[in-house]
Amino acid sequence: MKKSGILNRHLSGALAALGHTDLVVVCDVGLPIPEGPTVVDLSFRAGVPSFAEVLTGLLEELETEGATAASEVREANPECGALLASRLPGLRLVPHEELKALTHRARLVVRTGEARPYANVVLRCGVPF
Repeated sequence: MKKSGILNRHLSGALAALGHTDLVVVCDVGLPIPEGPTVVDLSFRAGVPSFAEVLTGLLEELETEGATAASEVREANPECGALLASRLPGLRLVPHEELKALTHRARLVVRTGEARPYANVVLRCGVPF
């Protein structure tokens, strides 16, 4: 059994299958999930696991070259907005409706137990060189 990193076999396998420029959505329990992408639902109960925990774990495992979040996060969920700004330099902010449209191009959706507004981000995969 794997002893470090991401232990969830569905998530670990889905991350291993990603390629350059693929999109990964990390979302709260309220974001509508489109049909099509692989969905790994980690939600256990409200707030568990938190958006911050899942994002931190993913960023340790995944090379990213860009990220997009809803501009509404700055006012509606300042803690999440600050987390995204600190962890994702060059974060692009767009209206929430545009973010939801972007999720339809995702290859992977990771659903957290977060139950606060706009705790969502789209990550664009990079390469480690």
